[in-house]
Amino acid sequence: MKLQRLQTAVAGLWAGLLLGVGGVSAPSLFMVLDRPLAGLGAGRIFATEARLSLFIAVLLYVLERRRVRDLAESGATGSVLTGNLLLMLAALFLTIFGQFALHPMIEAAKAGEATLLSFGALHGISAALFWIKTLCVVVLAWRLTGLTPTTQP
Repeated sequence: MKLQRLQTAVAGLWAGLLLGVGGVSAPSLFMVLDRPLAGLGAGRIFATEARLSLFIAVLLYVLERRRVRDLAESGATGSVLTGNLLLMLAALFLTIFGQFALHPMIEAAKAGEATLLSFGALHGISAALFWIKTLCVVVLAWRLTGLTPTTQP
């Protein structure tokens, strides 16, 4: 039970972090700073968010594996590949892809280097993937609030 509460709290904090960064912090920078400086600040904020997201995703993965193991040891049957695990892994993948694949391409496009897609297209893809990740985490937090100690995986 305590494990589930911790898992729910961590997922809720992660959802709040993502909503705060994407919905408040980054847009606010563009309201008060000139575009290049706001972009620099937003880039730093999103880089920090990505590092935190990596840590949180791994933590939630460990907690979910433990929860499923505890359920299995108590005699519950079910799959080890839970919906919660899939949401965590999706958010983790989107974090890694966004920070380590898309971000370098965005920086290259911004610097005027030849890239497969334009800066605007890469930025749009990055933003869409960020909001998909946020949706995965919000759904995860919501699902975790509905767990009961006897909920099967």
